[in-house]
Amino acid sequence: MKINPNIFRAYDIRGIYPQEINEAVVYKVGKALFKLLKPKKIVVGRDARLSSPALRDALVKGLTESGINVVDIGLSTTPMLYFGVNFLNADGGVEISASHNPGEYNGLKIVRERAIPISGETGIGQIRDLLLDSTSLAQKSKSQGRLILKDIKKEYINFLTKEVKAPLTLPGKIVVDAGNGMAGLLLDDILKKLNMQYFPLYFEPDCTFPHHEANPLKEETLQDLKGKMREIGANLGVAFDGDGDRVAFLDEKGKVVSASYLTALIARQILKEKGPGTILYDLRLSRIVPEVVKEWGGKALKIRVGHSFIKQKMQEVKALFAGELSGHFYFPFQFPQGISYFESGIFAMIKIFEIISREEKPLSELILPFQRYYHSGEINFELKNKEEALKKLAEIYKDAKLSYLDGLTVEYSDWWFNLRPSNTEPLLRLNLEAKTKDLMEAKLEEIKKAIKSRIND
Repeated sequence: MKINPNIFRAYDIRGIYPQEINEAVVYKVGKALFKLLKPKKIVVGRDARLSSPALRDALVKGLTESGINVVDIGLSTTPMLYFGVNFLNADGGVEISASHNPGEYNGLKIVRERAIPISGETGIGQIRDLLLDSTSLAQKSKSQGRLILKDIKKEYINFLTKEVKAPLTLPGKIVVDAGNGMAGLLLDDILKKLNMQYFPLYFEPDCTFPHHEANPLKEETLQDLKGKMREIGANLGVAFDGDGDRVAFLDEKGKVVSASYLTALIARQILKEKGPGTILYDLRLSRIVPEVVKEWGGKALKIRVGHSFIKQKMQEVKALFAGELSGHFYFPFQFPQGISYFESGIFAMIKIFEIISREEKPLSELILPFQRYYHSGEINFELKNKEEALKKLAEIYKDAKLSYLDGLTVEYSDWWFNLRPSNTEPLLRLNLEAKTKDLMEAKLEEIKKAIKSRIND
């Protein structure tokens, strides 16, 4: 069997079904997990892609033939899988999902005990090597693992809502768009439990994504949400990605709220509640985030992009919260066996609901004090030689403060930019921020010209 090594990514295993990822590949991944983790119990969840049931069967076969007991929680969001690993005190877990990718894709997100992620550097590379070695997985186990079916939906909903201390009173109506992704499994029950007045969009899980791509980072995927908000006069819009680990918000004006402002808002609330502590923020976010954290007595720590890096650092410094430009928001969750750090789009939604309810202000007013800078948003460049591009930009801006934490970060007193290679696509991603709109636009044009003239010449 020929295996495409490109399906083994920085954060997961992902490809087009069945050409790149299929039952034969996933069966071998199940066998490889035995060698990597030596687990006794693995939790398996899946999204609603047409290929997910067959991949689930192949994964379970590979795991149980290796002597591993499998707890199948069925259809789930990725954060629900992370919860399941902790709640069931398992040695690891696998979510069968390709997140927001189109329906022809599928993949595997793999974690260790306490939902500690397995990344390219901490296990996916080893799984790749085991699969590419035709002899490494030939040995059969003497014992057969058991398959256990377990519905944990009720327990997970109670877990997400247990800290809501008072009735939430949000002004006006809410529109929530699950994008036919996996968050729709849970949203009705949670929103009703919170006594929200909401209008649902595309709650039925259907990972052919018949209405729009479930990727709220793309403005075009939010058109139905904006339209429904205008139609019913809603004061808040919420949108989820395909596997429910990311979330985006629209204010009462139908304007997308920057993840920098959401990170600052949630961080401020957590510091109010818990006192001084460490907040992590990815290096693409606005300078407003560390400023707000410091204003409220916290320590702000800049971190490279990617959930595996962020979760590892959260564990090292016992962080209270972390935010990413992509709409991932990370929290420490307490379980009997210890604290587990992972993201949850739904939990972040609940936090925003709590803040709006307590402050009794619309979202646009809550973020108004944070609007001190002008941010470009993320801009992508498709380049053949990404490393050469970074070297040339570093030379152009050598008088600035330079950092190579993740790609290249160039900092001046009144503006900065980060240019980093994508971990999942052949792209360089640019984020730039300045104190004034004119400076932001001028520097953005300057860098675009530099990239086009010096790299593609």
